[in-house]
Amino acid sequence: MLRGLLIGGLLLAFTSANNADDKSATPKLPAPPTNANLEKLKKLAGTWVAADADGKPTDNVMSIIKVTAGGSAVHETLFPGQPLEMISVYTVEGADLVLTHYCVLGNQPRMKADAKSPANQIVFQFAGGGNLDPKKDKHMHEATLTIVDSDHIEVNGCAWENGAPAKDQCCGFKLVRRK
Repeated sequence: MLRGLLIGGLLLAFTSANNADDKSATPKLPAPPTNANLEKLKKLAGTWVAADADGKPTDNVMSIIKVTAGGSAVHETLFPGQPLEMISVYTVEGADLVLTHYCVLGNQPRMKADAKSPANQIVFQFAGGGNLDPKKDKHMHEATLTIVDSDHIEVNGCAWENGAPAKDQCCGFKLVRRK
């Protein structure tokens, strides 16, 4: 961790020193990796609220999505400001879209998008993780994001425990983009 902080500090100092003469200069960054599913996620940037029974937006903020890291990552805050607040970070690894979910359970499951997902969906399957034994520990194991249209999405996920779906932890949400 100290090494990462030192490298980050050096990069910041280097960037600041290079821009000292020209305050309007922006450092030349490499193009972010291209991935069709990451591009779909980038279009979801914004605040998402729970839908009521009629599909109308409520005041219950469920997710805040933003593009970060020079366009190479999507950061999602789930249940922002609530006791169960968590984050998921979506990035490209080789040809794959992967997500790391930083869970309120204290573990970090990683999931990989199925390349054969339907065009309006991204289906994620468990691909390992940190601070968990998938044969016994409860963890998010799979998730499906369905993009209904630019202002409506559905999220279905399932946690596993003891090597099988945890019946009380499989759920879905219908979300509406807050205008």
